[in-house]
Amino acid sequence: MNFNDNDALVENLIIGNEKAYMFLLDTYHRRLNAYALTLVHDQAQAQDIVQNVFLKTWKSRKKLKKQFSIQSFLYKAVYNEFINNYQKNKAMMLLQQKYIESLGEVVEEIDENIIERMITIVNKEIQNLPPKCQRIFILSKKEGLTNIEISEHLNVSIKTVEAQITKAFGILREKLGKKYEMIMFLIFGGEIKGLAK
Repeated sequence: MNFNDNDALVENLIIGNEKAYMFLLDTYHRRLNAYALTLVHDQAQAQDIVQNVFLKTWKSRKKLKKQFSIQSFLYKAVYNEFINNYQKNKAMMLLQQKYIESLGEVVEEIDENIIERMITIVNKEIQNLPPKCQRIFILSKKEGLTNIEISEHLNVSIKTVEAQITKAFGILREKLGKKYEMIMFLIFGGEIKGLAK
């Protein structure tokens, strides 16, 4: 059975094929977890969101439609789960709200293949950053270390860490241009806001 075919995958999910569900988990869990992490900046909460999405998808599988992309459905479900569970009782600043809404529009409107292609381009540019800048940026944005942890790990000042992260964002924005701002926000979260001018 070729579960890479969207219609076949959805059809098998609808009838309760557990192999199709396992394929769904294996294929999308890591990607959705990374996406959820950009929304909540907390690994445990991100895992909770993704777990809930997969559970709800399985429970309501009979409502799935073959003509809709399962990949787009999952990304949207993660976003909706985030809004429903982690933001509804919080008073968000206007700017934060604006970016959260924009992020939802990206997930709604842009084809997932385009998003992944843009993310690949962003990651390629990260590899082209100056060595020290790249190392600090990756420790911060991909490994999730705090500025204090990075300064202790590399034996440099916190000011140096902050400066290198700011420098990295500046280089990325200059290299990638405005059309990648929202994708950079999608990957790296709120830090991009101050640079998106």
